[in-house]
Amino acid sequence: MNSLMLIGFPLGHSFSQRYFEAKFAALNLDGWRYYNTPIESIDMLPEAIKADDTLRGFNVTIPHKQAVIPFLDRIDDEAAAIGAVNCVKVSRIDGYRGKTGNGICLEGFNTDLYGFRHSLTGMIGTRRPDALVLGTGGASKAVCYALKSLGINHLSISRHKSDTTLTYDELTPQMIESHHLIINTTPLGMYPATDAAPDMDYSALTADHMLFDLVYNPGDTLFLRHGRRAHALTTGGYRMLATQAERGWEIFSNL
Repeated sequence: MNSLMLIGFPLGHSFSQRYFEAKFAALNLDGWRYYNTPIESIDMLPEAIKADDTLRGFNVTIPHKQAVIPFLDRIDDEAAAIGAVNCVKVSRIDGYRGKTGNGICLEGFNTDLYGFRHSLTGMIGTRRPDALVLGTGGASKAVCYALKSLGINHLSISRHKSDTTLTYDELTPQMIESHHLIINTTPLGMYPATDAAPDMDYSALTADHMLFDLVYNPGDTLFLRHGRRAHALTTGGYRMLATQAERGWEIFSNL
């Protein structure tokens, strides 16, 4: 038996378990299973790992993508540069003294980067519009890294002011008009609070805008509906999610 799990809190919105169970069925992999482990505190991670000696890897979602890093024994270069991890491979090595237990080695990756970059280039093609990144959590770090790698200038918007971010109160209609790519990396609009959206002036949107929402449940968010009312190009988070999940499977299954 080989097991995979998802950690985060809460996990009611999660897509991963259904996705991987369908993959196992399609590939006739009776020896694999995927399950959810809701942990409110990342300090509960070592116990969750030790409880399953068939565990071969786990996905990480809100709010632990940054907090998981100190528990890792190894980290991929891009994940280290981003400062966030959403995919962890678990290896069993005799005599290895790992951070979470003897014989356990945890190696972190960021497949959000792969999924987002692939999905974004499919949306924008060769265009390189200035961007607004809404949110500063773990997912936003992969988004900002991808934008930089593509040569796209961006501003980060957050509820809290910092040296590298503006607040939503500082986001003027003129800024929105001049930044034609707007990416929502926050969980606003995610099930079950589907009537929420980032607090910005949607009247400043035009048909020249492109809105990308990392939220995938529901597939059609209030943020995207605001964009379509302005005849903007819109993309939800499902394609990114599926692409990063496939990259994660490549990591997990290459035992």
